[in-house]
Amino acid sequence: MGETEQPQATLPLDQWHRDHGGRMVAFAGYAMPVQYDGIMAEHLWTRENAGLFDVSHMGQLLIHGKDSDRALETLLPGDFSAQKDMKLKYSLLLADDGGIIDDLMATRRGDDFYVVVNGATKYGDIEVLQQGLPRDIVVDYMKQQALLALQGPRAVEVLDAIVPGVAELTFMEGRAFHALGQTLWISRSGYTGEDGFEISVPGNGAAALADAILDNPLARPVGLGARDSLRLEAGLPLYGHDIDRSTTPVMAGLTFAINKRRRAEGGFPGAARILGELDQGPVQKRIGLTIEGRQPVREGAVILDREGSEIGRITSGGHSPSLQRPIAMGYVAAALAEEGTALKIEQSGKLFDATVTPLPFVPHRYHRKQPGA
Repeated sequence: MGETEQPQATLPLDQWHRDHGGRMVAFAGYAMPVQYDGIMAEHLWTRENAGLFDVSHMGQLLIHGKDSDRALETLLPGDFSAQKDMKLKYSLLLADDGGIIDDLMATRRGDDFYVVVNGATKYGDIEVLQQGLPRDIVVDYMKQQALLALQGPRAVEVLDAIVPGVAELTFMEGRAFHALGQTLWISRSGYTGEDGFEISVPGNGAAALADAILDNPLARPVGLGARDSLRLEAGLPLYGHDIDRSTTPVMAGLTFAINKRRRAEGGFPGAARILGELDQGPVQKRIGLTIEGRQPVREGAVILDREGSEIGRITSGGHSPSLQRPIAMGYVAAALAEEGTALKIEQSGKLFDATVTPLPFVPHRYHRKQPGA
């Protein structure tokens, strides 16, 4: 479901971005910075140090009410009843035919759930949740909150100096903190494949937090351009491009979001189709592709087999700053999704050689809990 038409809005940090040289573009109904010093430089800085992203366009929701975990299970395929307190879970808002309405992060906070949904779909998501959940379950849209992401191998070093204790968090864990006169909700998560944090902060306190972060020379502001190239290298899907209403979790390679109990019991939208695909395999699969040569292929380019027959389309593509070569993701017939399969890409009348490559292109470096710890 797309976003209800809204006039272009400004982020709490709109002037801050402009003051720091951000080049602003329209995105998800907001004016947002696409870059500051250049996409390539910002990308590589994040891989090596700490990049600060403003993701306040995302929808931050608080879902509360009796048995909210069971209620969420009627719309999402995750096992929320077994979810531990202060733990994050990646999940999917599903349509009745098994298509993906949106992907999201849900954190149990006692009896409530803090849910972050995509910016371009948040109004539609709220409508689906309000219509699909029982009347005694309340969906609060936290409009006054900003959301910042600090990503990269030095992110913990930067943030722990400002918010003592965040270093104790492990990947997919969150907690409330107090710093700079603010109450902050911080999770160790992100969208780059690197270690890092997402920080929910009152909008009127976002600039002070951003300034404190940039006081450390290890941190620099990063725009939408590098956010996209970083998540592509990490093999992470972008809603509206790599996943949408026409794709199922099985096609998209997101079956980890459907745990053992839900596979056995079903009870979520599209369960019959999704469980059938888990058993029999989907018709199409999301794949990674490395492209020969220097020219990137872009979304919409046609994927061909060796005989020149169309077998799929590119959903995301670009130059990989880390690998110094073009990479892409797309969907192909399942029989041609095996690693090492040679394919062709047609774009603007030109043909490119491509090879099916495992995802992610660049290894994830999340800070996971050590076994036995």
